[in-house]
Amino acid sequence: YVRVKEISSRRVIILMEARLEAVFKNPKSYEILDKFPGKKLEGLKYKPLFDYFEKYKDVAFKVLVDDYVTEESGTGVVHQAPYFGEDDYRVCLANGIITRDQEIICPVDASGRFTNEVRDFQGQYVKDADKNIITLLKKMGRLYHAGQTKHNYPFCWRSDTPLIYKAVPSWFIRVEPMSERLLNASSHTYWVPDFVKEKRFGNWLRSARDWAVSRNRYWGTPIPIWLNDDGEIVVVGSIEELYEESGVRVTDLHREVVDGIEIPSRKPGGKPLRRIDEVFDCWFESGSMPFAQLHYPFENADDFDSRFPADFIAEGIDQTRGWFYTLLVISTALFDKAPFKNLIANGLVLAADGQKMSKRKKNYPDPMEVVNKYGADALRLYLINSPVVRAENLRFKEDGVRDIVKDVFLPWYNAFRFLYQNIERLHKEDGMKFVYDATRKADNVMDIWIVSYKESLLEFVAAEMKAYRLYTVVPRLTKFIDQLTNWYVRLNRRRLKGELGKEDCLISLNTLYDILVTMVKMMAPFTPFLTDFMYQKLKGLSPDEMGESVHYQMMPVGKKARINKRIEQSVSNMQSVIELGRILRDRNTIPIKYPLQECVVIHQNEEFLEDIKSLEEFVLSELNVRTMILSSDREKYGVTMKAEPDFKALGQRLKTDFKEVTQTIRQLSDAQIQEGIHEGFFTIGQHRIEVDELRFLVQVAETKGQQYEAQTDNNVLILLDTKPNAELVEEGLAREIINRVQKLKKKAHLVQTDQVLVFYTILRDPEGTVAKVAREHCKFIEGTIKSKFAVDDLTASNQYPEIISESSDIKGAQLMLRIVNPSGEIQPPSAKVQLVGFRSRYGPSRDTATIFLQNKKRETITLERLREEISVAFGLYGLPFKMRFGGKDLVDPLAASGKSISIEK
Repeated sequence: YVRVKEISSRRVIILMEARLEAVFKNPKSYEILDKFPGKKLEGLKYKPLFDYFEKYKDVAFKVLVDDYVTEESGTGVVHQAPYFGEDDYRVCLANGIITRDQEIICPVDASGRFTNEVRDFQGQYVKDADKNIITLLKKMGRLYHAGQTKHNYPFCWRSDTPLIYKAVPSWFIRVEPMSERLLNASSHTYWVPDFVKEKRFGNWLRSARDWAVSRNRYWGTPIPIWLNDDGEIVVVGSIEELYEESGVRVTDLHREVVDGIEIPSRKPGGKPLRRIDEVFDCWFESGSMPFAQLHYPFENADDFDSRFPADFIAEGIDQTRGWFYTLLVISTALFDKAPFKNLIANGLVLAADGQKMSKRKKNYPDPMEVVNKYGADALRLYLINSPVVRAENLRFKEDGVRDIVKDVFLPWYNAFRFLYQNIERLHKEDGMKFVYDATRKADNVMDIWIVSYKESLLEFVAAEMKAYRLYTVVPRLTKFIDQLTNWYVRLNRRRLKGELGKEDCLISLNTLYDILVTMVKMMAPFTPFLTDFMYQKLKGLSPDEMGESVHYQMMPVGKKARINKRIEQSVSNMQSVIELGRILRDRNTIPIKYPLQECVVIHQNEEFLEDIKSLEEFVLSELNVRTMILSSDREKYGVTMKAEPDFKALGQRLKTDFKEVTQTIRQLSDAQIQEGIHEGFFTIGQHRIEVDELRFLVQVAETKGQQYEAQTDNNVLILLDTKPNAELVEEGLAREIINRVQKLKKKAHLVQTDQVLVFYTILRDPEGTVAKVAREHCKFIEGTIKSKFAVDDLTASNQYPEIISESSDIKGAQLMLRIVNPSGEIQPPSAKVQLVGFRSRYGPSRDTATIFLQNKKRETITLERLREEISVAFGLYGLPFKMRFGGKDLVDPLAASGKSISIEK
């Protein structure tokens, strides 16, 4: 601090040295007389600006010191108003200016206006009086400077009007002496995440303050304290006790009933006791719920003893100072133990901009609109699979809910439909009715893998759910869906379709059914509607009674005998190779339809290479390469690595050292990088750098670089020959033609068992390549599309009714495709169906579809079957909707033939 003399006025002023430039803009306008620590001023008396509270001069109006005074604003000298600020109250209490139990000194009434104690401004609203106070100070010659400064200030979150902190007389529970008891009780509880208990809640308990349990309002539970002016006090503990004290029997405990009841004084001639005006803090009531809900101790003692403490509670992280705290305080005061055993603290759901959700600001989407658009399950899974379950805040984004539908539900639902499509195909083609057989043995490596993965996951889920760690469970469950849909089903499509034999088809369908049933049971707590919908369908394929609902089923228990960790690791290694190969294709914009000649897998571990060798057929198929080479010799292929820092991660951590560390990282040799990856970290100067804090760039020597592209995940290295020859290019074009045919079949709502003919016409082909490919690869195309594929000379195609036709562009050529019905039957009657006020949820994004109203046997579709078809076409399962035709509810589906049916809420 400094004592300075203002040159112009000769006034001497004391202030913080760090604030000199803020107060004196011109350094030549003052002279420093003395410098000293602020503590030197402690205890000095001063003359107050106003004499309104002169009667307190013996204890007040002296300098105090505290470290909450900062050098960021003001002068370093802060006025203390103990009943209008938390720090002010704390400092004045600690220094004996006020006492905890003395009468409050508060010259502001309940309306925020000055009382008669402040005679110059009596009746003025405190904020309105600011200008008048400045004017009076100036008149008194006590104003040095008046101005405006920007700082944080409390505002009412409903009315957006400024607030003031103001002390009011309250009734308190003495919590401060209970601090050790509270910490001891808390130590016997289990929290998820643990850091909330140890840090946030533990710190709050260690500095626990007395709890003000009274509120100055009308609505609320009356505090059962009666007193009189003589200080006589009675605390009533029950309705019966109130009757004994007052002679009045009541059944209603609200204010309008009990406020009028008087309790006679026990002192001769004493005044009657009346109930105090205050009501309970609502948190006192919520903190009392463990026993209040059972009317304990007046009844249900055995019931209370059997369920106290509770096994589990959950609430938002803000309740560390709310419900979690009040529960613990009351329970510890009464029973010396916590009222719960296990607790999950959730983060807060905020608006997309990071602010609190506010009805007034309308900064969040209508929850019911989100539910109606995407389904309640999508919203549930979005929230359960978010940072909220790790006690972190979530910025709610509707796109996140949509992505759950797109990335989780649609693939899952498609796997479910794929099972049924192939069961129907099996019945139609081979006359076999599929029934799940738990004894059917599966020897296929992919069957063994997915079953093992399922059993391992069951064990993991059981252990993690027992530990209340939702944040580890749900990501693993959604990954399981990915493993099923993008790996098991994808890699086994030919088996599931029966292309590799009837017995293999039955085994793979059996495995897929087993996985789907288990998945439905595991996901049931998180997505209750979708899982029960699937369960109702799946249980019809079981020979055993499976119960009415998935929600009546126990969670399956993992079977260790079916777990094969070796195969799980092998498939995981294979997936790494395939994913790296896909990255290389994407980087070079080479579609998977175009075959490539060679893939090289480089790894130092022979066991890893053996895993890849055993699963070679899947790698070749998924990457669409002709050959695969396995090697542990990086030098043979001229491969080296360079390292780059993760600027975001390391920049924040290393700060000023970041530039120097970055230079060292970039100079690391290939050998140093390999050693660091093997160790799991790098030592750069005084810093430990984790592998995931670096990015690794793979370089291929010039002689090899002309042939290979490289990619690594810091474990395995993949080289891909990205330059196809003419033969491979032609095969890729054939696959392009197949892709166009399959899309056209899907557009016509055809299934794989429908017998159709496909004719093509080359409308434009400057180089003749597409025509050559269509001609020379005709058998390959026919074998894949499962239909005749021929040039359209119109003579043949015109003999049959056309189902659909469309032209497509392929590599600069134009191809016209026509699909016809070889049976010569006329297309069954159909109707156009259009959504009105709905959005497609689980199907492709569309609002119109064409639905046949009769099958091939000329049987008319029922209303119930039509409703099911519409639900599937648009993904509206579980949603009520009306089928309207001609302004009325549809009664006869055939009446809508060739016309439109509207689907309305």
